[in-house]
Amino acid sequence: MSARDPAIKRINARKNHCCYGMGLGIIILDDVYPGFPGDVRNASAFPFPIQYEIAEGVDIKKLVRGEDKEALLEPVLAAARKLERMGCRAIAAECGYFAWFQTEIANAVNVPVFSSSLLQVPMAQALIGANKVVGVLVAESDELYDRHLTSVRVQLGSNYVVEGAKDDGKCPQFDSLWTKDLRPDIPTADYDKAERDLVSVAKNFAAAHPSMGAMVLECTGFQPFARAIQREIEMPVFSWSTLLDYAYSVAAHRDFYGHV
Repeated sequence: MSARDPAIKRINARKNHCCYGMGLGIIILDDVYPGFPGDVRNASAFPFPIQYEIAEGVDIKKLVRGEDKEALLEPVLAAARKLERMGCRAIAAECGYFAWFQTEIANAVNVPVFSSSLLQVPMAQALIGANKVVGVLVAESDELYDRHLTSVRVQLGSNYVVEGAKDDGKCPQFDSLWTKDLRPDIPTADYDKAERDLVSVAKNFAAAHPSMGAMVLECTGFQPFARAIQREIEMPVFSWSTLLDYAYSVAAHRDFYGHV
């Protein structure tokens, strides 16, 4: 006889929810490129259910570099609302620059919203104390604006420093995936080269700031390499993976089985 959860004795419909047993809903960019296992775009490595919804018309270029971000709000909210209706317990997003819309998304739905890995910056600051700094490794530093930070409750000018992994062409494998003007017709990347370049950037970033006590990886494509980064810099590393693990545990708290 197969086992089942003995706590489930009766089921009830949840208002306007079409599906059940759902996990995290992920707002995905309207762009075609692959992600290594561990990338938020790749569902295969997560230990909980993932449901995707495309924010129609919102691609990397518009979200990260576009000047009229308010024009993106409606398709982003439409994706969030659809994920909620599908029954997702919490909503996240594919790119850390979705932080721009954290407040608007959270106000539009009735489930918790984890729009960006940058939400972990204040936590990291609290954990390491005021005498150390949090390194925030983003994709493109010149596209990180005050609103991205204030929307996730980062106090401007507090103990954090920012570095762009793709600045000055330091990570060409990521350009080959994400940068519309530079990537090939079939976006592609080499894992070993991507790891080598990103680890080098992170290592140099940490070395340039001896008081760094933790690093937050903004980009959803960075966490496949988070463990390799941590081996080199030997400090706490926060990524989309740590955020999504936390998000799922908040939305569907686990039971405990053991003995005394």
